[in-house]
Amino acid sequence: MPNFHPPSHRPRRNRASEAIRRATRQTRFDAGQLIHPLFVHAGKEDQPIDAMPGQTRWSLTGLVGEVKRGLAMGIDKVVLFPKIDDALKTPAAEEAHNPDGLIPEAVRRLKRDCAGVCVITDVALDPYNADGHDGLVSDAGVVLNDPTIDVLVRQALCHAEAGADIVAPSDMMDGRVGAIRAALDAAGHADIGIMAYTAKYASAFYGPFRGALDSAPRSGSDKPIPTDKTSYQMDPANAREALRQLALDEAQGADIVMVKPALPYLDILREFRSATNLPIAAYQVSGEYVMLKASAAAGAGDERAMVMEAMTSIFRSGADMVLTYYAHDIARWLKER
Repeated sequence: MPNFHPPSHRPRRNRASEAIRRATRQTRFDAGQLIHPLFVHAGKEDQPIDAMPGQTRWSLTGLVGEVKRGLAMGIDKVVLFPKIDDALKTPAAEEAHNPDGLIPEAVRRLKRDCAGVCVITDVALDPYNADGHDGLVSDAGVVLNDPTIDVLVRQALCHAEAGADIVAPSDMMDGRVGAIRAALDAAGHADIGIMAYTAKYASAFYGPFRGALDSAPRSGSDKPIPTDKTSYQMDPANAREALRQLALDEAQGADIVMVKPALPYLDILREFRSATNLPIAAYQVSGEYVMLKASAAAGAGDERAMVMEAMTSIFRSGADMVLTYYAHDIARWLKER
């Protein structure tokens, strides 16, 4: 090769050994940046979730055990999602702010029995709403914004009174972050944080989650029910709109902002990282989880390698924390690494 000139720059030098790769690695994360989403129900037995292999709908006793296992692995943050009995679901979603309801009781149990855990609660009406929407639905089939906020505020206050550390409005109603912040402050809960689902897209990746909670929009009532959530969740085609949502949530007092889902919206995470100094969460949603599980089961790749690569991409794009159903696996793999 007479015309070959040795390169003056050799980036491979920094890849030559595992020791050098560890020293030059630019994206790092640990178990303390993971948030474990947990499903809970009022029954006495833990129930495997068919739609999400490896995931469980926990009884209150089982929930405590699972959180303790996570704490032992360094996972000290959980977010709770309730499976509500159909008999308790109403068009006005009154059960959402029942102080003796499932989530307040779960919060009290965790704060009593699991020292050091940070409990985050989902603030939205779809688990409690007979119509299956995140907001109240009018007789004309319109998801109502301002009346929904009144119920969300009551729900957030109920969770705060039970001992939640952070409330996480996932409903995507306009103005709910400011209303919840004002209500928490007025009620003496100025220290309770708000993790806002800021850019929650109307995604096709939510199906297994809705199956786990039976929280999909429902038909069969006397009024027309929207069959999807596109009138309040964001259009997957829109990026600039996410920055508008970010500015509004930041101005209204959000402490943490979120992008959901994670992998299909890495570009939005990067835009958020450039636009705010607030901590950013990303939600690796149920469809992402099942996709990785199915790929591994089909022999398409090594599950651990695929999950860790996906997680690295989420953190590399700008997330400070990730909600993931793989939390326990990731914590174990990080220790082994």
